[in-house]
Amino acid sequence: MKFLSICLAVCLVMFSAGAALADEMVSLKVGYQSLSPSGTFAGESGGVETSIDMDDDIDFDDSDDVTAEIALQLGNSRLSFNYLPIRFTGTGVGDFTFNGQNFSGNVKGEVSADIYDIGYSYNVLNLDDLPTRLQLGLEVAVKIIEGEASITGSTDALPFVVTTESVSGTAAIPTLGLRTRVALADFIGLIGRVGYMEYDDNSFVDAEAQLEFSPFPMTGIYAGYRIFDLEVNESDLLLDVDFTGPYIGAFARF
Repeated sequence: MKFLSICLAVCLVMFSAGAALADEMVSLKVGYQSLSPSGTFAGESGGVETSIDMDDDIDFDDSDDVTAEIALQLGNSRLSFNYLPIRFTGTGVGDFTFNGQNFSGNVKGEVSADIYDIGYSYNVLNLDDLPTRLQLGLEVAVKIIEGEASITGSTDALPFVVTTESVSGTAAIPTLGLRTRVALADFIGLIGRVGYMEYDDNSFVDAEAQLEFSPFPMTGIYAGYRIFDLEVNESDLLLDVDFTGPYIGAFARF
């Protein structure tokens, strides 16, 4: 948490320093993403864990959710807040151990995470006097992840009674990375970003490529592809998962 406080303080100082450089611009984005899962999850009990595979053990469906972003551009500085909900459910047949409970037969699994992404980027390269405009910036962000995993089914102790075991945890993972934007014309642009950090048995890789199309000056649509590589070891929750998939949405600028 000390590292998180330092990151936020640096972001605010640098963002405030850019206030005198240009007029502000606020952008709002609302999108829809579809992510496919792979990897493993586990519930730890007494130091013992048994990983459950999201492909082989339980057949998880894709996560289809609404996302939102608000960003403030001020000169070369950009401050953003993203909300990314993820929900996966699936069913499987077999013998599973989760959070100290032994399940057998038909089971239902659920893995969910609410990701709150606070980011700050600063353009170290801003070529706006060329036919193709290019921006390249350094980005620092903090991903606050509220995750939960559960298994529902019959246990060995109660074979005819449906029981649910769940574990949850919250992790704040800072990431460092790059953000770039290439404006091919006034109405079309390409955005790419990647961030990574490993911190206290948790790690996060967040990468995406996005195309913006703005036929009108202050509104437009966008589409892209996102990759999450997430490891969480908090409380009794252990995640080692990849989420990948496309997204689309609309935006407005003020």
